[in-house]
Amino acid sequence: MFDALLLTQKEKVTFAEVKQLNEADLPEGNVLIDVEYSSLNYKDGLAITGTGRIIRQFPMVPGIDFAGVVCESADPRYHVGDHVILTGWGVGETHWGGMAKKARVNADWLVPMPHGCDAAKAMMIGTAGLTAMLCVQALEEAGLRPQNGEVLVTGASGGVGSVAVTLLANAGYRVVACTGRANQNALLLKDLGAAEIMDRMDFEEEAKPLETQRWAGVIDTVGNKILAKALAQMQYNGVVAACGLAGGFSLPTTVMPFILRGVKLIGIDSVFCPFSKRKPAWEAVIKRLPEHYYQNACQLITLSEVPSFADKIVKGQVTGRVLVSL
Repeated sequence: MFDALLLTQKEKVTFAEVKQLNEADLPEGNVLIDVEYSSLNYKDGLAITGTGRIIRQFPMVPGIDFAGVVCESADPRYHVGDHVILTGWGVGETHWGGMAKKARVNADWLVPMPHGCDAAKAMMIGTAGLTAMLCVQALEEAGLRPQNGEVLVTGASGGVGSVAVTLLANAGYRVVACTGRANQNALLLKDLGAAEIMDRMDFEEEAKPLETQRWAGVIDTVGNKILAKALAQMQYNGVVAACGLAGGFSLPTTVMPFILRGVKLIGIDSVFCPFSKRKPAWEAVIKRLPEHYYQNACQLITLSEVPSFADKIVKGQVTGRVLVSL
């Protein structure tokens, strides 16, 4: 028997309770993992609270990422005792996820634990950190360098945003952090390396087709009006990595930034990112994140605390990363 956070639904209302389950209850898969840590992401919050239609088949164990140790394997790539990470692939949405002491999954979804990392550190990074690293890599592959100018990070107080601010600042970029909680989180964002804090309200007014050029690069986790505003303010040949829709999935913009300033808009997906790209990104984020990130931007909770924190993360009341101990 082992503890798991189990989601059920009755009359379209989602209920989250810690239950005792058996290994026989787990879904199919060729690797069984003893889960050590998971983390709470915005998508988890939507699933657990029932705010978004993330889960369509119940019961479900949420948790879109986890790290742990292999205890059974029918795949030659992984052996008992191997330390592994899983993020994405629909886990916690269509396949039981990481908020349980055990998980049975497909070996194709796993990544070996990078050198210098452990389960706790891996989940302090988690899906959010992997996504942030993929964004930074996309900007740099498109030619962005610190000498090109300022880089804007929207939703900077969240999981992806806080890692992105840290990675960029540590690489020598001048980072401007945009957040809806500027007063509460200015000190943390400064500690993570932000050179300037901007209030989200400055970006929510309707954007003109083109505005004064400012940003050499942008990592956007919000979408909608904020992304449109950032696009209108891009420098010539600037590059934007878009990875989220916390502000909505619309994009009220024009083609002007793209055809008159040569702006590049790159979409970032970490859910189905292939192993060939995923593994190097994990190795890169471990190398590039400084130790002060782990001390400043993470908090630890237990499985029983997850439902209350899920409500907070959906309401925008959680800063940085939330680590879940199993």
